[in-house]
Amino acid sequence: MSEALSRFQNLLHELFQFDLADLDFGIYRIMNHKRQVIERWINENLPQAIREELRQGALAEQQQAQQALEEARQKVLETLGEGAIDAEGNLAEQFHNTKVGQAYLEARQKATHAQSSEALEAIVYNHLYTFFSRYYQDGDFVSKRRYSKKERYAIPYNGEEVYLYWANHDQYYIKTAEHFTDYTWKAPNGVTVHFKLQAADVEQNNVKGEKRFFLPVLDEISWDEKTRTLTIPFQYRPLTEQEEIAYGSRKQQESILQKALVEIPRRLKGNTEALAALHAERRVDAKGNSVSYLAHHLRQYTARNTRDFFIHKDLKGFLSRELDFYIKNEVLNLEELEKAGEELAEGWFQLMRLIKRIGKHIIDFLAQIEDFQKALWEKKKFVTETFYCITVGNIPEAFYPEIAANEAQWQEWEALGMVSEELTQRRKGTEENLNLGVSVSPCEERIAFLKAHPTLVLDTRHFSPDFTDRLLASFENLDEETDGLLVHSENWQALNLLLEKYRERVKCIYIDPPYNTGSDEFVYRDNYQHSSWLAMMYDRLALGREWMREDGAIFVSIDDNESQRVRNLGEALLGEDQFLACIVWEKIHTRKNSARYFSVSHDYVYAYAKRKESWDRVLLPRE
Repeated sequence: MSEALSRFQNLLHELFQFDLADLDFGIYRIMNHKRQVIERWINENLPQAIREELRQGALAEQQQAQQALEEARQKVLETLGEGAIDAEGNLAEQFHNTKVGQAYLEARQKATHAQSSEALEAIVYNHLYTFFSRYYQDGDFVSKRRYSKKERYAIPYNGEEVYLYWANHDQYYIKTAEHFTDYTWKAPNGVTVHFKLQAADVEQNNVKGEKRFFLPVLDEISWDEKTRTLTIPFQYRPLTEQEEIAYGSRKQQESILQKALVEIPRRLKGNTEALAALHAERRVDAKGNSVSYLAHHLRQYTARNTRDFFIHKDLKGFLSRELDFYIKNEVLNLEELEKAGEELAEGWFQLMRLIKRIGKHIIDFLAQIEDFQKALWEKKKFVTETFYCITVGNIPEAFYPEIAANEAQWQEWEALGMVSEELTQRRKGTEENLNLGVSVSPCEERIAFLKAHPTLVLDTRHFSPDFTDRLLASFENLDEETDGLLVHSENWQALNLLLEKYRERVKCIYIDPPYNTGSDEFVYRDNYQHSSWLAMMYDRLALGREWMREDGAIFVSIDDNESQRVRNLGEALLGEDQFLACIVWEKIHTRKNSARYFSVSHDYVYAYAKRKESWDRVLLPRE
């Protein structure tokens, strides 16, 4: 196998994520079904197709010319001796008029610009490698449009005076959570290992902004003999004071993993199947050291917290356009073509057609996978659970006895400080009497309290489905009486799910996105790459625009870190003419001396209209 082919095949294995073949969840499970077909094509069909193409047409004639030259060279050496041809292939002057010498010179002239089969194969593989390696980075295809060898990048331009563009302009930013909740892989012996993230109270006994880590819950590791599944729970939380001391101040996640690599197998002592799955060799590192399946996947799982992930909106269209551009600018070398002469031009075009055909075939494979991920992302998601919060004054009194008897609801009201201390103490006394077997009368006090506090908010989360159904059925038109909607979801998915219900119905949108300060003071992420931040904002603002009425407006709160990009993004989505104002508001009223350069006391709110002319009609002065 040639070095060029081997290098290209290794790249294809990376493009098709063959290194993730043992993952057994989500899109990876789908990819594994097609992996055998793709691997057969990479290792067998691809080299065979290229060899067959090179045996045809003008390229075959070039190889024949190279072969004829080699045969003529051998005859010269056999007839005239080893010294007749020098190291550079030049025939000694005194042999030019000999029969074998003239045959050699003629063969050399025909093969001047011809390529051997090995050289032609290397050209094809090297061009394909160069093209596809340009756009693949850390598991994603990044839209780095190339212009030429000298001018590395090009921005699409259709005559716009100003055009906002960034690296991930045509991709969905999909990593909106800090972690995967589930991560499953299969070991060579068939054992399934499942990393499962437990819910963790990240603020308990900790300051809100502390850095968080993945920590295995060693005492809750479980083995299912029937399904041969090993479950290792994790929590994603800050370290306790004791853990801070144990793991040190630098490379803490790595220290956690090193301890886990020792402790997890120790908890499975005697379980030969599980231990074999964890200790099996997954790969060899750069230093030649063996890396086990457990070590490999622990690092894969925890590293995903620091990476951005994207789905291309039109990978096939993008790569196809770029391939055409690449062939015209990189493969078609007019200077070399001119030197080679018209007789070899057909071979050049045959080579370009071959590179294009193979490239298109690979693009089709890649696009199938990417389009499937895109379809999953764009598919409207299911609502997993729905609850209603209703003020007591809007609930028929027939429901009050059931509400009075619902301890979970009253406990929530107590925790929120909505129930008087006297009533709380009386409830506790009632519970003590019940425990002592003392009979108590129905809690009329609670019903009276409900009547006296009509603004108290009931949460149907604490009630049975039957109660909720009866309560909702008591309203004549639930949609009209519902004056607020709170959705707990990934924000793009929520906007997409509710789009048809609220399309062009919302008059005012206010958003307070991450300011991208790079700070760790928040429980949400605030340190995006600018291109990732723009991709995230673009798709969500684009959906928000569809929600707006004609006379609607959108307000975006931001600070200096992304202020200019917000303005550019708003003008790109809504139009430069729809800009209303940049509102500067003072957020700090005392002197602040902790700034490294200047103390900034203000933030911004950018305001855009959907159609400013609708505002003009509203704001026209009356005569």
